[in-house]
Amino acid sequence: MKLFLDTNIFLDLILKRENYEESMLILNAIEKNIFDGVVLDITILNIDYIAKKQVKEIKDFLVLINSLFEVVGASNKMIKEALDTPNNDLEDNLQYICAKHSKSEIIISNDKNFIKTDIPTLSSKEFILNYLD
Repeated sequence: MKLFLDTNIFLDLILKRENYEESMLILNAIEKNIFDGVVLDITILNIDYIAKKQVKEIKDFLVLINSLFEVVGASNKMIKEALDTPNNDLEDNLQYICAKHSKSEIIISNDKNFIKTDIPTLSSKEFILNYLD
């Protein structure tokens, strides 16, 4: 099963926020090839930008993500699709469009306002309860 992970899943893990444990379980499952992971290329940049202010050695974590996940980028056509999506959060829209184009089966996001789409979107806790518990 192909999982598309929102940036906040990684930030929860690296910054040890509320959903730290669930994020760790998901990352471990991807590392063990139980699931295939997909991320948007800007996710890696966003993690670096946000987390390096609080975490000294972020580069090793980024190398791990890059080695474990399929990193996808957006084309002009995909950005147009995201801009045409009736939702005000362009980043969420673009992540959804890229998840769809990468044939991801589930989006995992702890953003309570993540756009509702034809791809099931689960929080890390919901994913653990449904697929890893």
